[in-house]
Amino acid sequence: MMDKVELHDTLTREKRELTPSDGKQFRFYVCGPTVYGPAHIGNFRTFVLFDVFYRVLVAAGLQPRFARNITDVDDKTIKASQEQGLTLRAFTDRYTEKFHADCDTLGLLRPDAEPRATDHIQEQIDLIAVLMEKGHAYQGADGSVYYRVASFPEYGKLSHFDPAALQTQATNSAEALNLADEYDRDAVADFALWKAHKPADGENAWDSPWGRGRPGWHIECSAMSMKVLGQTFDLHGGGEDLCFPHHENEIAQSEGATGKPFALHWMHAVHLLVEGKKMSKSLGNFFTLDDLLEKGFAPDAIRYLLVSGHYRQQLNFTLKGVEGAASGLKKLRKLAAHLRVPEDADRTAPPPGSPTGAFASAWAVLRDDLNTPAAIGELFKTGSALLSESPREEDRMGLHKLLFALGIPPVGPENTTAETDAPEAIRALADRRWQAKKDRDFTAADALRAELTAAGWQVLDAKDGYTLEPLAR
Repeated sequence: MMDKVELHDTLTREKRELTPSDGKQFRFYVCGPTVYGPAHIGNFRTFVLFDVFYRVLVAAGLQPRFARNITDVDDKTIKASQEQGLTLRAFTDRYTEKFHADCDTLGLLRPDAEPRATDHIQEQIDLIAVLMEKGHAYQGADGSVYYRVASFPEYGKLSHFDPAALQTQATNSAEALNLADEYDRDAVADFALWKAHKPADGENAWDSPWGRGRPGWHIECSAMSMKVLGQTFDLHGGGEDLCFPHHENEIAQSEGATGKPFALHWMHAVHLLVEGKKMSKSLGNFFTLDDLLEKGFAPDAIRYLLVSGHYRQQLNFTLKGVEGAASGLKKLRKLAAHLRVPEDADRTAPPPGSPTGAFASAWAVLRDDLNTPAAIGELFKTGSALLSESPREEDRMGLHKLLFALGIPPVGPENTTAETDAPEAIRALADRRWQAKKDRDFTAADALRAELTAAGWQVLDAKDGYTLEPLAR
């Protein structure tokens, strides 16, 4: 059983229902990190929102297959690895592992496939060869291979640029400088598919029919996405800055080679401001995840703030906002404890089609263009009334589904261990439950929590312990 999910499409500028084109799995691809340093909080705005998207598809029963790439060869990774005296693989492995660790800290689910550019060089060479055969590409005087934009009449259809007026790719769709293609070409709009080796690249080169070199940035995603998802798949996404030229170029490459539609739906997340301004090291508002953790902010609160804004609207990320997010999390967890939501609710989705009870409206707005702020608002509106009522199974299932979709753990580190005046028998019961939780026996832990609730006590977990509070009667 599938729940209806609708999403704005960048290509058509309309909200459209998402359906698996093969009738089985909803296949989607998201542009991942370029691993030359730790990802910053603006990067994670995009990655966290696509994690929510993935979770919503799972909970809605669309059987998603999610692919997100690792870009481990480009000008930045080569330059930084050379400066540090490391091989490209050793250097990018370090930051790939850091990216994964940060994703785990923020509670992101791992994608179903995560191809690396350097593991798919042959696929990229094969795709370029097809483009050469079909007249979409040419080899320049410098030995590099370029895509001939004029050969693809539909160029500009995603970003809605007029191809006839297109003169440069010096900036992207977020008006940031684009330094990905610093090579000569016949026309200024043409872009590099294969970059001829130059001394600054060191040993980072591969053999090809056009000589030794390395792939251009854009060809990587076309080759890898079609490798893992097929020549036509259901959705392609990324940050708004990738709409042009990266995604525009992917369409030209892929459709020029296959003659088939590339992605059937396009999704772009708007970047954030930090303290009301564009993020900049010179302004002191450039934060990695580690920067925020060192300031004492909890990962769950950071994630909560990142998902609290609509993906198509600019979010102003502030340090006071993270503090406010921690307060909101505490309220949600009090509700989760009252409804006896499973402690692994953020990691395990309830079955698709399961009842949502009083949270039906929150689930509905979340499925309507991934409206996370409206869903959170409905959660609080509904939850405040439920705290004074006896728990119902359909409400427990509904909150479970929403906490999974948003990636919010029902328990968290904002509570601290403290002595209580609970009777010795109650404390013993709570200790047994805590041990079951540490043993990851969540069934037993949930049963013991229910016994505590029936006895009139609420247990609030923290990272290293728990507190007991008497339930209001």
